[in-house]
Amino acid sequence: MTEGAAQRMNGRAAFVVGATGGLGRACALALAREWDGVALGYRTSADKATILAEELGPHCHGLPVPCDVTDPGSVASAIKQARAHFGRIGTMVFASGVAIEQPFVSKVGEAQWREVIEAELIGLTRVVAETLPVFREQGGGNFVILTTVANTVFPPGDALSSVPKAAMAALGRAVAKEEGRFGIRANMVAPGIIAAGLGAAFMADLFTPEVWEAQRKRIALQSFGAGDDIGEAVAFLASDRARYITGQTLIVDGGFSL
Repeated sequence: MTEGAAQRMNGRAAFVVGATGGLGRACALALAREWDGVALGYRTSADKATILAEELGPHCHGLPVPCDVTDPGSVASAIKQARAHFGRIGTMVFASGVAIEQPFVSKVGEAQWREVIEAELIGLTRVVAETLPVFREQGGGNFVILTTVANTVFPPGDALSSVPKAAMAALGRAVAKEEGRFGIRANMVAPGIIAAGLGAAFMADLFTPEVWEAQRKRIALQSFGAGDDIGEAVAFLASDRARYITGQTLIVDGGFSL
């Protein structure tokens, strides 16, 4: 990267944790349309991150960065690497998640709870802990956290996903309230039924086509969402257009929760 490119990206770099997942990828692509650089945090999918970096377009530099949210050292190293490369991180997007089925609460064991809570809620606390000092030193920045519409309207069998994400949303509000004085914002995006990432896997592997058709009919707009619907919502909240919005959850569900 040339010296001129580094200067152009200074102050306009985003970081996406979980960038190689379906929704994380959509977030990275949407951010690339506005930001000069995007750090692509991945746990094991280095090849996917490299390919995604090439897809961001000629005006955005993608930086694949190993970032295992279950390892505090990996999180710290990833943020340090991104900051050294870009100079400044303007937004931190948390799109990391665990592939799970939809067991009822009575069928969820402690090991399952611990796995999801460790990777999602505790993973987010690690990212926040490492990012807040950076944002304070810079004089501002923002978080965008992917949660779920299940925290508004609960579909049976979704507790393993929605319970940790309810706590993630609470953490986002806490950051918004306590860190606003430092110019730091935090918002959440709550996806509905999205035909991308884990949502697409659910549609392929869980339940019957008839069940999914019934769910589609429950949606006011009568269609499932696309990854780009989430990406665009994230890009908005990460941008200066949302400079007076903090501590809020933007539900992107086509009217499923109405």
